[in-house]
This record gives sequence, C-alpha cells and structure tokens, in this order.
Amino acid sequence: MLKPVDFYEFGGSHLMKKIAVVTDSASYLTPQQVNEYQIHVVPITVIFGRQTYLDNVEITTEDFYQRLKTDSQLPTTTQVTLGQMQAMYDQLADEGYDAVISIHLSSGITSFYNNLVNFLPSVKNIAVYPFDSRIASAGEADLVMLAGKLAAAGESPETIIKALTAFRDTIDAYFVVDDLSHLVRTGRLSNASSIVGGLLRIKPILTFNDQAAIVAIEKERTMKRAYQAIKQKFQHVYDQAQMPLRLTVIDANNPELQAQWSADLAASFPDVTLAHSEIGPVLGVHVGAGTMALLWDYDWEKWPVTAVQ
Repeated sequence: MLKPVDFYEFGGSHLMKKIAVVTDSASYLTPQQVNEYQIHVVPITVIFGRQTYLDNVEITTEDFYQRLKTDSQLPTTTQVTLGQMQAMYDQLADEGYDAVISIHLSSGITSFYNNLVNFLPSVKNIAVYPFDSRIASAGEADLVMLAGKLAAAGESPETIIKALTAFRDTIDAYFVVDDLSHLVRTGRLSNASSIVGGLLRIKPILTFNDQAAIVAIEKERTMKRAYQAIKQKFQHVYDQAQMPLRLTVIDANNPELQAQWSADLAASFPDVTLAHSEIGPVLGVHVGAGTMALLWDYDWEKWPVTAVQ
C-alpha cells in the first residue's frame, strides 16, 4: 500500500563503486529505458510446443499474441537459468563492475528469486545484491529505473537497496483479465480453487497480496465496471497522497482500451505523471490477451537522489 517515505535513511558518504543494474524481461523496459541507465536484461523463455523463444529477443510481443490466437498448443514459460545469471555476472565483472543490483520478478509467482538467493554464495567475482520486486511489469520496471538513477548518482549498493525497499512499499497494482483460464491453467492464481467456478464468466479484479502472490479480490460484470472500481481505488490514494505519483496504464495487446483509459485518467488527474507499459510474452502466457492494469507508485523520476541529512 502506498505510504509516505522517510528520506533521511538514504544518502551519506561511501566509497564510489561501479554498479550495474540487472533485471529480467518481465519488467518490459523500453529500449529507451534500457539505454538511459545501461540496464542489463536477462530474457525469460517462452515455450510453444517444442519451440523455445527468449522473451522479446526471439519473439516479439506482437508475434506472441498472434500465435496465442492461432497456435493449437497453449504456451508455457520456464525460468531464467542460474547459468544465464552466472554468465551475466561474469560479463559485468569482466567489464569492471564492482557490484550488481539484481531486481527480479515477484517471488510470489515464481521460485526464481529464492533459487537465485541460494545460488549467490557461489558467485565470487562480483558482489551481487538481489532484490525481490514482489511485482511484475511496470512495478518491476520502476524499481529498476530508480536503481539505475541512484547508481548513476554514485550511491552505494546498500543505500540503493534501502531506497528500493522503501519505494516498493509505495507500489500498488490492480488488473483485470479478459480470460481467467490462463491464470488458472498456469497455476498463478493463488486462490483459484475457492473462486474460479464463479469467476470464469465475469471480470475479476486481481492484485498482489502480502505474500506477493496473485489473488482475485473483487468481481465485476464488465471491463468498464472493473476499470471504474480500480479508478476509485486510485482516487482514494490520490486524495491522500503526500508524494508525487506515477500512474501507469498497462495492457496485453489491447491498444484501444489503453488509449481510452489513458485519455480518461489524463483528464481526471492532470497533475499525475501518466505512463504506459505492456504485458509482453512471458506475462502474457499467464494472463492472456486483453488484460488491462493500473499501477501506481511514487514517481521514481522525482525521488531525491541524496537525502537531506
């Protein structure tokens, strides 16, 4: 839940280190975002039958949703391997980096983060600071961008991790799937057994719970009603906000609703930074085409680089 942040915890003197920021492709950073802070992205794998594709490297978002419509076999995913991570860390060590801030997809929907933490004692050539985003898509991306901003400003890894932890508490997200069966099929809906029978034909509102897992919390008959319910949640946050907000509209191959929601939100909240993001192949496997989401948090671009001591 979004709440005010105490900035006095951050900043302070430290030895300068060359710090890299690593994430996985579930963050769906744009090329411009990757270039801004030289973010290093490790792709997750999407599987159609016997064919494997690296997310947004060997299959684009457009191609993925076209195949989702026409392919006889529904896709699956597999985690980033620890070998991929070791190769990335080796590359960064060879490039002269001293440390890595490694930010990844929510531990509530994949075991990858916990596996990585258990693996890291074997990484000897570079200091790795893992961070569980407890979210996906734009929420993960905003954490990555804040880390990149702080690393570029010369903050220490320890300071960056403290800032990310505080920033993560400001993130909130709600989404609506067009077809709940994808989440049920891939096992990513944690309370599916208790509610799925009644929700397959309506538009449930979903979010991440305290365990960073996906849960259905409300049900609406239409996408329009679901949007209005989520917008009301943001209105409540907006009315009480003591910080600059960023509001991101996220879609899974749904440009028409992306445009409609964005226009309405821009008119309703003209002083809020409005951003756009997508649900690409890996997340699309689990939520399906047509999914829409709103995510809000502290505007990372306005996060103070160094605290007032």
